[in-house]
Amino acid sequence: MKMEEIKNEEVVKTGKAAAPALSAREKNRNYISTITGLGILTAMVVVLQLLSSVIKFGPFSITLALTPIIVGGALYGVFGGAWLGFVMGATVLLSGDATAFLTVNAAGTILTVLLKSTSAGLNAALRYRALEKKNKYVASVVAGITAPIFNTGIFLIGTALFFLDTINSWAGQTPIGEYIVFGMIGANFIVELLVNLSLSIVTVTIIDHAKKIMKNR
Repeated sequence: MKMEEIKNEEVVKTGKAAAPALSAREKNRNYISTITGLGILTAMVVVLQLLSSVIKFGPFSITLALTPIIVGGALYGVFGGAWLGFVMGATVLLSGDATAFLTVNAAGTILTVLLKSTSAGLNAALRYRALEKKNKYVASVVAGITAPIFNTGIFLIGTALFFLDTINSWAGQTPIGEYIVFGMIGANFIVELLVNLSLSIVTVTIIDHAKKIMKNR
């Protein structure tokens, strides 16, 4: 059977014409575009996370790098979101922002920091991709809520597993639950959430513009 007959038969069966295969040149161009885009976003994550280390609410810094992570997940899928989240975690470790925990339990700190940020990027990307076709603004808001929830939630789990005695000593006479919620993460989580939500429309605009550039290359 000739190739043309095969294509016609496929149209009859599915009602749709088969999508043309990408040429080697197009694949290479897409690959270069992805690497370039992720490179730019990676640099943004590093810079914003380093900036975050000097902006503190209570004893811990907030995270400003979640927005480019959400953009990366929207543009490049789960891998993009997970990679940028991992970069954020690595920057936290290398910048010395987690020194207080590293001196107590280095392995537990590394695991917690990398897992929480990677999971934040991965799950934000999953939520955005799942909702994008229905409503991209809702998708951006949900992704903006998802990222800080995973970032903070896994931090809490890591704290309970590896640092409970240390946190208890820091809390002093304050009940440990109250200290964790109001002294450690409360203000930080709220600020991170509000930043993401306030930038949700900007995030959609950036994603739309980036997609147009990628499509026209």
